[in-house]
Amino acid sequence: MKNLMKSCISACTGKAMPAAVREAFEAELRRARDAAPDTPAMWTALERAHIISQAWARPHTRAHWHMFRLAVRCRDRSETVGQVVRILVAGAGSVTGRVPYGNTGRTAAGLFTPMPLPDDLRVLLGRA
Repeated sequence: MKNLMKSCISACTGKAMPAAVREAFEAELRRARDAAPDTPAMWTALERAHIISQAWARPHTRAHWHMFRLAVRCRDRSETVGQVVRILVAGAGSVTGRVPYGNTGRTAAGLFTPMPLPDDLRVLLGRA
Protein backbone atom coordinates (compact mmCIF):
# COMPACT_ATOMS: atom_id res chain seq x y z
CA MET A 1 0.00 0.00 0.00
CA LYS A 2 2.84 2.38 0.87
CA ASN A 3 4.51 1.87 -2.51
CA LEU A 4 1.19 2.30 -4.27
CA MET A 5 0.71 5.64 -2.50
CA LYS A 6 4.20 6.78 -3.53
CA SER A 7 3.53 5.75 -7.14
CA CYS A 8 0.20 7.55 -7.20
CA ILE A 9 1.67 10.74 -5.76
CA SER A 10 4.61 10.61 -8.17
CA ALA A 11 2.24 10.10 -11.08
CA CYS A 12 0.05 12.98 -9.98
CA THR A 13 2.84 15.45 -9.28
CA GLY A 14 5.15 14.30 -12.04
CA LYS A 15 8.23 14.83 -9.90
CA ALA A 16 10.06 13.18 -7.06
CA MET A 17 11.76 15.12 -4.31
CA PRO A 18 15.42 15.59 -5.32
CA ALA A 19 17.94 13.81 -3.10
CA ALA A 20 19.50 17.01 -1.73
CA VAL A 21 16.07 18.38 -0.85
CA ARG A 22 15.06 15.07 0.75
CA GLU A 23 18.24 15.11 2.85
CA ALA A 24 17.56 18.67 4.03
CA PHE A 25 13.94 17.78 4.85
CA GLU A 26 14.94 14.72 6.86
CA ALA A 27 17.70 16.73 8.60
CA GLU A 28 15.15 19.31 9.77
CA LEU A 29 12.87 16.57 11.10
CA ARG A 30 15.85 15.09 12.99
CA ARG A 31 16.79 18.54 14.26
CA ALA A 32 13.25 18.96 15.61
CA ARG A 33 13.39 15.60 17.35
CA ASP A 34 16.86 16.22 18.77
CA ALA A 35 15.91 19.69 20.05
CA ALA A 36 13.42 18.27 22.59
CA PRO A 37 12.47 19.59 25.10
CA ASP A 38 13.32 23.01 23.57
CA THR A 39 9.87 23.66 22.06
CA PRO A 40 10.75 26.88 20.16
CA ALA A 41 13.71 25.14 18.51
CA MET A 42 11.48 22.18 17.64
CA TRP A 43 8.93 24.50 16.00
CA THR A 44 11.64 26.30 14.05
CA ALA A 45 12.97 23.03 12.63
CA LEU A 46 9.47 21.83 11.75
CA GLU A 47 8.66 25.15 10.06
CA ARG A 48 11.78 24.79 7.92
CA ALA A 49 10.87 21.17 7.11
CA HIS A 50 7.43 22.43 6.08
CA ILE A 51 8.85 25.08 3.75
CA ILE A 52 11.16 22.52 2.16
CA SER A 53 8.36 20.01 1.63
CA GLN A 54 5.58 22.16 0.21
CA ALA A 55 5.94 21.08 -3.42
CA TRP A 56 5.67 17.35 -2.62
CA ALA A 57 2.41 15.91 -1.27
CA ARG A 58 3.64 13.14 0.99
CA PRO A 59 6.51 15.04 2.69
CA HIS A 60 4.26 18.13 3.01
CA THR A 61 1.60 16.10 4.79
CA ARG A 62 4.28 14.44 6.92
CA ALA A 63 5.58 17.85 8.04
CA HIS A 64 2.08 18.77 9.19
CA TRP A 65 1.77 15.42 10.98
CA HIS A 66 4.90 16.24 13.00
CA MET A 67 3.53 19.72 13.71
CA PHE A 68 0.25 18.17 14.87
CA ARG A 69 2.12 15.86 17.24
CA LEU A 70 4.07 18.77 18.72
CA ALA A 71 0.90 20.85 19.10
CA VAL A 72 -0.72 17.98 21.01
CA ARG A 73 2.38 17.62 23.16
CA CYS A 74 2.25 21.36 23.92
CA ARG A 75 -1.50 21.10 24.63
CA ASP A 76 -2.12 23.92 22.18
CA ARG A 77 -5.72 23.36 21.07
CA SER A 78 -5.88 25.98 18.34
CA GLU A 79 -2.60 24.77 16.80
CA THR A 80 -3.78 21.17 17.04
CA VAL A 81 -7.06 21.93 15.23
CA GLY A 82 -5.21 24.03 12.66
CA GLN A 83 -2.80 21.19 11.96
CA VAL A 84 -5.68 18.74 11.47
CA VAL A 85 -7.08 21.04 8.79
CA ARG A 86 -3.66 21.35 7.19
CA ILE A 87 -3.11 17.58 7.21
CA LEU A 88 -6.38 17.21 5.31
CA VAL A 89 -5.48 19.76 2.59
CA ALA A 90 -1.67 19.62 2.36
CA GLY A 91 -1.42 16.76 -0.13
CA ALA A 92 -4.05 18.20 -2.46
CA GLY A 93 -2.40 21.62 -2.31
CA SER A 94 0.97 20.15 -3.24
CA VAL A 95 -0.44 18.07 -6.10
CA THR A 96 -2.28 21.04 -7.59
CA GLY A 97 0.56 23.49 -6.94
CA ARG A 98 -1.73 25.67 -4.82
CA VAL A 99 0.46 26.12 -1.78
CA PRO A 100 1.56 29.43 -0.27
CA TYR A 101 5.30 28.99 -0.79
CA GLY A 102 7.44 30.06 2.14
CA ASN A 103 4.54 29.68 4.58
CA THR A 104 5.78 28.22 7.86
CA GLY A 105 2.80 25.89 8.23
CA ARG A 106 1.72 27.19 11.63
CA THR A 107 -1.84 28.32 12.27
CA ALA A 108 -0.71 31.88 13.09
CA ALA A 109 0.70 32.15 9.56
CA GLY A 110 -2.66 31.74 7.87
CA LEU A 111 -3.60 28.87 5.58
CA PHE A 112 -3.07 30.70 2.26
CA THR A 113 -0.48 33.34 3.19
CA PRO A 114 2.77 33.16 1.17
CA MET A 115 5.89 34.26 3.04
CA PRO A 116 9.46 35.04 2.00
CA LEU A 117 11.71 32.01 1.75
CA PRO A 118 14.80 31.99 3.98
CA ASP A 119 17.85 32.57 1.78
CA ASP A 120 19.38 29.12 2.35
CA LEU A 121 16.10 27.39 1.49
CA ARG A 122 15.61 29.57 -1.59
CA VAL A 123 18.97 28.36 -2.88
CA LEU A 124 18.19 24.75 -1.95
CA LEU A 125 14.82 24.85 -3.68
CA GLY A 126 16.13 26.67 -6.73
CA ARG A 127 13.94 29.73 -6.27
CA ALA A 128 16.76 32.29 -6.21
